[in-house]
Amino acid sequence: MGHIWVKVRVINPLTGAEVDREALVDTGSTFTVIPQGLYEKLGLRVVGFKDVETAKGSTRLDESFAVVEIQGKRGLTPILVSKDLKDMLIGVLTLEALGLKVDPTTGELKEARILLL
Repeated sequence: MGHIWVKVRVINPLTGAEVDREALVDTGSTFTVIPQGLYEKLGLRVVGFKDVETAKGSTRLDESFAVVEIQGKRGLTPILVSKDLKDMLIGVLTLEALGLKVDPTTGELKEARILLL
């Protein structure tokens, strides 16, 4: 299975500003991460920070929230902001909140059951 790229719409829930772009689905990432430039373009606000481990080591990233839409499914999700990132990454929290999962046989996203057990 190769890289999975999806069309995504990111929306500021306070202003309605929105951006459509391609994003890389990263099942190794807990959070969705956006580049600093996208954060600024949407006018999002920092609500806190998260200390995270990356391939380059430990770092602290600003945290915000945005509405994310993928394949017609839309939901509010936590977003981390990176000054070093060029492409948007879709993390597992966002996939699960939208009821989506990666199908490793096709390399595509498909619907998943949302569990409340």
